[in-house]
Amino acid sequence: MGHLCNKNFNCEKELTLSIIGGKWKMVIMWHLGREGTKRFGELKSMIPGITHRMLVSQLRELEEDLIIHREVYPVVPPKVEYSLTKRGESLLPILEAMYDWGKDYMETVLIKQKEKTTSL
Repeated sequence: MGHLCNKNFNCEKELTLSIIGGKWKMVIMWHLGREGTKRFGELKSMIPGITHRMLVSQLRELEEDLIIHREVYPVVPPKVEYSLTKRGESLLPILEAMYDWGKDYMETVLIKQKEKTTSL
């Protein structure tokens, strides 16, 4: 847990958010959880808007936190694949619940707010 070792956490929720928080980590975990093992280029094409540098950074942090596994194959050109670890898979119900909540919120709150503003 490289980047988390020197941090103090007030509670377990804060720790969890430190691991899965950020703009891209949950999206990366979602794709690996739903679609299985992926190569770097495949992940990059699945996540519009993420830069090469940011994807590398997020993958490294997730690997340090034991959420994803990075498998390097000794071939030329190098082949690297990413997959969720068992610990990473244990986050899938949380991601699913967040997806369901967001979908419900979008349908029941945001769309109604939008309809209100357009009818004025």
